[in-house]
Amino acid sequence: MRCLVALALVLVACGKSDPPAAASGSGEAGNAAKADGAEVATDDQSRFDQERQPEILMRALGLKPGMTVADVGAGTGLLTVHIARAVFPGGHVVATDINPSVLEYLGARMEAAGFDTVVEPRVVQPAEPGLEADHYDLILLSQVDHYFDDRVAWLTKAAPALKATGRLAINNRMQHRAAAMAAATSVGFQLVTEVNDLPGQFVAIFQRGPAPGHAPTPKGTP
Repeated sequence: MRCLVALALVLVACGKSDPPAAASGSGEAGNAAKADGAEVATDDQSRFDQERQPEILMRALGLKPGMTVADVGAGTGLLTVHIARAVFPGGHVVATDINPSVLEYLGARMEAAGFDTVVEPRVVQPAEPGLEADHYDLILLSQVDHYFDDRVAWLTKAAPALKATGRLAINNRMQHRAAAMAAATSVGFQLVTEVNDLPGQFVAIFQRGPAPGHAPTPKGTP
């Protein structure tokens, strides 16, 4: 799907004023901004909100003002704007993607919504989370983990970025649930809760547990 976004952006660069509808790594529609970046289209946001029902996901995530969140595979920011609204004021959202061009659209969307000081677009490599250690209250993978070449390797690298009380949230279609659950568990994440209110999707919330293969030390043991 990321390839479709890249194609849409090439068409824009060739003089198309309105990029065709496309999809990013997080399953978003394109057509985010005009070429000058001064205005951001709203039809794609409305369509996204109607189809994806982000308010259900936001309730499941339990975000609060002041939190620091990583929105992985943020694409053009159709979901990111909801995250920014949930952590405002005082919060911070790092929106990552492997495609710098879609993050330009995201930046325009955040500026139009008044969240440009809340959201930090960040280009990352496909196999690298690109997140600071011990920094995040939540790492969100929304319809993106199935694009990873190696889920376990990616999650292993991402786990240290969470604070001690931080959580990992994976939202995806049901056909990806088994692989997502297996990968998170193998890295040492423990399932806290799962929400299935979104038709055909799951939202799984994890917390960091003991490292795989290491049993917790009993209290009182030297």
